[in-house]
Formats: sequence, structure tokens, C-alpha cells
Amino acid sequence: MDADRRTFLQGLGASALAAASWGLPRASLAARSDSAEALAAQLLHGLSDTQRAEVAFPWNHVDGDRGLLRARVSANWNVTKPSVDSDFFTSDQRALIRAIYEQLIDPAWHERYDRKQADDAGGWGRHQSIALFGDPSTGPFQFLMTGRHMTLRAGGQSDPRVAFGGPIFYGHATGTWWSGSFVERSHHPGNVFFPQAVAATGLYDLLDGPQRERARITRVPEESDIRFSAPAAQRGLPLSELSPDQAEEAGRLVEILVEPFRGQDRAQVRAALAAQGGLAASSLSFFEPWYRRGDDLWDGFRLEGPSLTWHFRGDPHVHVWAHVAETPDVPFNSIAIER
Repeated sequence: MDADRRTFLQGLGASALAAASWGLPRASLAARSDSAEALAAQLLHGLSDTQRAEVAFPWNHVDGDRGLLRARVSANWNVTKPSVDSDFFTSDQRALIRAIYEQLIDPAWHERYDRKQADDAGGWGRHQSIALFGDPSTGPFQFLMTGRHMTLRAGGQSDPRVAFGGPIFYGHATGTWWSGSFVERSHHPGNVFFPQAVAATGLYDLLDGPQRERARITRVPEESDIRFSAPAAQRGLPLSELSPDQAEEAGRLVEILVEPFRGQDRAQVRAALAAQGGLAASSLSFFEPWYRRGDDLWDGFRLEGPSLTWHFRGDPHVHVWAHVAETPDVPFNSIAIER
């Protein structure tokens, strides 16, 4: 067992060891066996001058309207204009972008991510865009993919303090994107991410009366505000107060939250939580206004720590904002929806 993993497990507590057994990364189903970063470097170096002018930027590029671009996150945005499936990219470049995408997602989630892409955007590559920051041959480097319900990154080792390379967004609306059917039915049938709310509800059900009262909050924070809070400003129930069986369920919830992503990113989340003092240094809140009528499930919850924010919004469909780092002094730039 590596040191980072051992520290993370100790942070969860002995009772949560079983729940924190995240397992080894599965064999990749991606078209290439290279890492996402290696594929992104290959993509960058194969761009023409015209393409570079559109989608490649210096590491610390600041957009006049949008700020530090590599640190930006939103529920719906395009970092650059060309769509992945457009003729702006060659067929080989589109295949590379697809391979990078597949490397960032755990293989067991490829089908579910593609299903959400079909619902959210009419299919993979449609209405999605990419950008590349820096140059891996000379310094830090990042690949960024954006679109409706998507902000994904490769290049986290450029700043090893930050899981996922920076804040991420994922979501799903099972109504087709062109129909405007955004309000999902009770229990969110077909939503690939709603099992995360079911897992959070399982933890809530283990809480006693006073714990539940502390965990429920009536003032819901802005979903896009995932800046790190000072410990005194944390909402909800401190996880340091959980009993052994409750702590085990909290560890299981974290497993489920990170499950869609590649092993490297899950390892960075483990390292970041360990650096903060484990889950015991965090708090959990449930959004009382979003207790969904008729299904006894919590549609909104938020995990917060010294440098951890994981915000789940399930009504009218799923939006999830995540930002995890070893220290709070990392770049951050968010907006709810870019219009």
C-alpha cells in the first residue's frame, strides 16, 4: 500500500477501511493505451498554425472577459469556438480527442458518459470544444474539454496540489437537450449520476435526530460558488462527529462520487483529502428546500473541507461541481452558465 493511500485511509478512520478500498484502475477501453496527457501533447504538436491560434494558449492566459481561462468552470460553456466534431479538426485529431476523453473517464463509465452526452448535447463531440494551455516540452500543460454539463481536464501533474487539474463539472438531464425537457421525474429514472444522491441519502438515514437537524440547511449556497471556505464558515454536520458506522458510509459516499473518473484523478483526491486531515476535517450539509416530494431522497447536498467542495444539485436535473486540492491557495474561476 502506497504512503498516500495509507494516509488517506488513516484519515477516514479504521472503521472506514473497507469503504475506502477503491481498487486498482481497470484496463482502459480507450483507442490508445497512452495517458491522457501524452495524447494531449501529441494533439498539441500536430496542430497547424491556424488551429493553434484558435485552441492553444499560454499557461497563464487571461481572457479579457472570462479571466484565467485554464481555471474556469461552468455548467454550460465552450472554451473555444470550434466543435470537436467539426471540420476544424482532422479525423485523426478527432480520434485523439476521443481517446483523451476516454482516458479521463473510468472504462466502466464510458457507456454511461456517452449516454449522458447523447441526452445533453445530441451525441459525443457535438457542441463540445477543447483548449490546450502551456507546452509539455517546456513547462506546465493542460488539456481542457468543455460543453453542456462538462468541464474535464488532463494535466493535473502540472500542479499536483489540485485534483483533476482544477475544478470540474459534470451533470445530466435525461430530457433531450433540444426539447427543453429539463425537469426530471421523481427518482430521476435514467440519470447516470443520481445514484450519488441515493448514496448521500443512505448516509443521512444513518444519522440520529440531532445530527440530522445540524446537517439540514435552509439557505442553499450558490452552486457555482465552490471556493474553499474557512473552517469556521463550514455548513452542516462536521464529519468528525460521526460514529464508526456513519464514518464508513461517508467513505462509501466519497467512493461513489469519484467512481466515474480515472484512477490517477481518484488518487489525487485521496492525496488531497489526506493533506487536509481526511474526511474528519470536512462537513456535510443537505439542502432542505430540495427534499424531493414523494421519493424520500435528498436532491441536494454539499461536502466541504479546508480545500474541498463537492456540490450536488439534483433538481430539476443533476448538476455537480467539484473542487479538491491539498491547499486552498490554488487558482479558481467559475460562473454558473456562460451565455
